[in-house]
Amino acid sequence: MVRSRTFIGQILGVEPSKVALPVIGGHSGQTILPVLSQCKPTLKFDKEKATKLIKRIQEAGTEVVKAKDQDGGGSATLSMAHSAAVFTDALLKALKGDGKPVKCSFVASDVSDCAYFATPLQLGKNGVEKNLGLPKLSADEEKLYCIAVEQLKKDIQKGIDYFKKQNKDEKKDKKC
Repeated sequence: MVRSRTFIGQILGVEPSKVALPVIGGHSGQTILPVLSQCKPTLKFDKEKATKLIKRIQEAGTEVVKAKDQDGGGSATLSMAHSAAVFTDALLKALKGDGKPVKCSFVASDVSDCAYFATPLQLGKNGVEKNLGLPKLSADEEKLYCIAVEQLKKDIQKGIDYFKKQNKDEKKDKKC
C-alpha cells in the first residue's frame, strides 16, 4: 500500500496520502495485486505502462532490500511498519466510533479459493464489520488475480505446513 501510493503519487504529481488504491491478494511478488483500475485519482495508462507499474509495485520490497543491502542493512520493514501503523490508527478510530474507514488487510476470507486473502475491509466499533470482497477488476486484472490466487494457495499451504511442523516439534520437546 505505502509503496504503491508513493509510486502513483510521483507519477500523478500528488501527495501519496491523497492516493487511494486497493491492493488485494497477498504480500509477496505476484500475489500482490494493485487494482489500478480503481485508483483515485484516476490513472490514465496504456497497458504497457500499467504492466510496468504493477511489476514495480510487486517487486518494491525487493527493490528496497537491494538498495539497502549496499550498506549491509537489507530490510524493507519500515514500509510494513508504516502500513501497520496506518491500519491500527484507522482501527482505533473505528473502535471509538469515529467513522467507518475502509482498509485492505490480509484476513481469513471466503472471497477467493484462498483461506486468507487481502481485500478492502469495513472497520467499525466491533473491529472488522464487513469484508467488502473483491473490487471491480478489469479484464487484465482478472488474469493477474488468477495468477495471484494460484501462488497464494501454495504460499498459504507452505505456512500451514510449517506451523504444523513447528507445533509438532514443540510437543515432542515437552516432557509432560
